[in-house]
Amino acid sequence: MGAGVTAWIRFLSCAAALALAGCAHDPETVISAALTNMERQGSAVVFGDGPPPAEAADQVTWGPPAVHPAGYGAPMAAPGEGPYLLDTGDRLRVFVYGQPNLSRAYTVDQEGQITVPLIGEVRARGRTARNLEDAIRQRLAVEYVRDPQVTVDILQNRPFFIYGEVKTGGQYPFISGMTVETAIAVAGGYSERASTRSFRITRRINGFVEQIEAPNDFPVLPGDVVYVNERFF
Repeated sequence: MGAGVTAWIRFLSCAAALALAGCAHDPETVISAALTNMERQGSAVVFGDGPPPAEAADQVTWGPPAVHPAGYGAPMAAPGEGPYLLDTGDRLRVFVYGQPNLSRAYTVDQEGQITVPLIGEVRARGRTARNLEDAIRQRLAVEYVRDPQVTVDILQNRPFFIYGEVKTGGQYPFISGMTVETAIAVAGGYSERASTRSFRITRRINGFVEQIEAPNDFPVLPGDVVYVNERFF
């Protein structure tokens, strides 16, 4: 019997015992108390006998992520490090050798997908350009194109957003090498009430939304939301 099944049986046993003791009128109390009791006994509650299969992870979309302070959960990669992950607003060029009807520009939609003739919707969100190439190649090879040769290039990064104490907040095209200070310049500069030292960046990282308290030379990435705070005096 797997460790997960054993832990689940122990959990049910604890819950049943507590219910008989008089807590059955409140299911949440029973479950909470059972979990606490198992923790005291050193047991871990595991649903199933192991992690989900690798292929299942590829089917999970980001969805509306929780908001955490910077550094919570998965370590936050340094700005500019690691592969660029596609998301809504990125403009892509997909080239399929010998297939002019499939070779065109696509914009990643609000659902994080692009729609390719013959194969329909393909998830781009959370993938690199190379990962997306592989996904399109595999889908085309199933029954449409023999040994397809696919290339995906980024024509234009998704925009960034800036709000708060700037003269003209809103959405702007991303410029390579941008910092908080240059983003403020793009938005027309500081308002009269702006703090010149207090800024916040909201950034999606590995499926989470991180809120970063940033200095004015902090790098801005595509899709970032920059907020310029109001000064207190």
